[in-house]
Amino acid sequence: QVQWVESGGGLVQAGGSLRLSCTASGRSFTPLAMGWFRRAPGKEIEPIAAISWHGSNTYYAESAKGRFTISRDKNTVVLQMNSAKPEDTAIYYCATSQRTINASGNSRNYEHWGQGIQVTVDY
Repeated sequence: QVQWVESGGGLVQAGGSLRLSCTASGRSFTPLAMGWFRRAPGKEIEPIAAISWHGSNTYYAESAKGRFTISRDKNTVVLQMNSAKPEDTAIYYCATSQRTINASGNSRNYEHWGQGIQVTVDY
């Protein structure tokens, strides 16, 4: 079983910044790739960013490029969100994969998901 410690999120004004952090732990648990996904109200879940096992490769959705930065330290993954926009309002989920070491934006590669962090960007 995977335990999660999530932090960050909340309310921010458009143009502001937020930092989301997520740590996954468990007995004999070693996440390979890690990623962030989000679900906006009334929409499907979508990938935002992912990072490879060694942290040397990253993936970003077009909506995140140039504004968000993903990083990791072992079992902790961080999403730095800058220049936030109202359309970034969503529940953000961190996820871990034990199928791939690559930075993947495919949700099917991730078996374990955090509880979700609410991010609200106000005008």
